[in-house]
This record gives sequence, structure tokens and C-alpha cells, in this order.
Amino acid sequence: MPETSLDIARTWVEFVDPTPAPDEEAQVFRCDLTWLTSSWTCIFGRGCQGIYADRPLDGCCTLGAHFTEKADYRRVKGIVAELSPEVWEKHPEGTGPGGWTEREDGERKTRVVDGACVFLNSPDFPGGYGCAFHHEAARRGVPFHTLKPEVCWQLPIRRTYRTVTRPDGTSYLETSIGEYDRRGWGPGGHDLDWYCSSNTEAHVGAEPVFRSNEGELRELMGDGAYDELARRCEAHLATVATARRSAAGRKLLPLLVHPATLGAQER
Repeated sequence: MPETSLDIARTWVEFVDPTPAPDEEAQVFRCDLTWLTSSWTCIFGRGCQGIYADRPLDGCCTLGAHFTEKADYRRVKGIVAELSPEVWEKHPEGTGPGGWTEREDGERKTRVVDGACVFLNSPDFPGGYGCAFHHEAARRGVPFHTLKPEVCWQLPIRRTYRTVTRPDGTSYLETSIGEYDRRGWGPGGHDLDWYCSSNTEAHVGAEPVFRSNEGELRELMGDGAYDELARRCEAHLATVATARRSAAGRKLLPLLVHPATLGAQER
């Protein structure tokens, strides 16, 4: 199925962070309700075609993962030291002379081995197909986002920042939470052969994004801000339900429902 347009009308909500850090001015969250109430879900191994046509089994793991900051690298480094060959197929390569990281344009990232991230297990690996960190998290019984590199567990949610200046000259930090579409990858994102966030094939989740990715959103926003977001998402879903009842068969605007979710429901 073709991907839906990146430029769609969306419903956004803004609210002040109810639990700001000590001695810091409260930030304002700006959240994309159209995306966060969509039915997107990761379909890795269940129809995902991979970002490159010649590597359909890799999902979005082909390029390796950049680290967001030193703390991200240090955390992952500690976890790597505890990974066993039973959950990590390329353990010999990752712990050998080449290591598990490399430099790209001066930035540290996970190393690419045999055409994909060194932590990607092949489909026939006894320890499990897919991310070694993912399987290690399942083995430990902990949330996946506590072990994976940040860029891996955040996708396809995108958090961005900007400083907003008011007419009176005061300013505040705006934190946006929305869809990590192709453009989030930079100019190269338009060259990806397939991508999931706006594709109807991936909008088949049993729960909306704000529920299925609650752990990730709490990590990105904090518990208090997530609770505020969840209340607004529930209200938005109630609005959508009311609109459906009154639409009498007419198609809903993408402003209320993500077009990929609408497409999946029509399928």
C-alpha cells in the first residue's frame, strides 16, 4: 500500500509541564494528538519491508544507531558487557578487535556488520530474530526502552525542542512530541524504499500509540506530563467517536484521525 501524505492537517494540544525540574521554568509540551491516537504499531517480522528493498528483513536496523549523548553511550556500553552469545548472534564480532561501535562523520554509532547493525540477529538465530537488546530485555523482564539505544526505542516518536519568544519578550521552552516521519531522518529519509509511520500496513495496533508506547512516552515526558497527555488523548478519542456517530457514513477528516489509520480501517 502507498504511504499517506506527510503534509496533513493535525490536531495539536499544548499544556504546561505540571512537574518541572527543580529551579527550572516549566516547559510547554506541544503534542500531536492525530499521531498519538493513531493505530500505528511496530510490525517488525510481521510485514515490515525494511527501509531498503535489498535488506527487507532488517527493518530500520540497517544503518546502525547513533547515540544521543554520552550518557546514552555509557548506559548501552554497560548493557553490552552483559550480553551473552545466547541472545547476541554477533557476539564474537562485537567483542572482538573491531568492537561494537564505529565513527561516522565524527560521531559514535553502533557498528555495521554484514550490512546491518551489529546487534541485529538473523531470522534463523536460535536466540531470537531481531534486536539483541530487545531479547535481553524480554529475558530480564524489563521494558525494552531501558536497554536499547535511545534513538532505537524512541522511533517513531519524535521529541524536538525550540525556544518560543512571547510578544512581551519573555520566552519558554517548547517540547514537541509527534510522529517521526521520513523527514526526521534528514534529507536521506526521502530515499528510504519503505517506511512505516505513515503506511497503512503498520496502522493495525490494538491500542493507540499513547497507550501502546506509554513506557517510552513517560521516559520522554515524565510521569506528570504523560498523565496530562493521556487525559487529552482520551478526550480526543471521545471526540472522534462522536464524530463517527454523526458522520452518517461520511469520511472523517485526517485532522481527527491519522490518514494511515483511516486507510487501514477501510482495508
